[in-house]
Amino acid sequence: MANANVKEFTDGNFQSEVLQSKEPVLVDFSAEWCGPCKMLAPTIDKLATSFAGKAKVGKIDTDAARDTAVRYGIQAVPTIIVFKNGQPVSRFTGLKSEAELAGALNAAIG
Repeated sequence: MANANVKEFTDGNFQSEVLQSKEPVLVDFSAEWCGPCKMLAPTIDKLATSFAGKAKVGKIDTDAARDTAVRYGIQAVPTIIVFKNGQPVSRFTGLKSEAELAGALNAAIG
């Protein structure tokens, strides 16, 4: 079921949880109806567990968080953005491998 390490981001908490985070944050912009998003979920779960304590990993539902989705120009889901110091540093669209996403997080961790 749900992985306790995977954060749930919303329009309401995006500023505090992502933009003001002291650690890098991987944000999975997804939607309930999105098949590829469901296929990516196990990868997001693994990353959340393996990067616990080093980076935040979480999801934001683009249907429920339209303001944030528009702000970051999300036109397709899944879109993954890695933030560091409140700024996007990596962006991926579509299904990506655990290695690709881990590489982006490791680069952001420095």
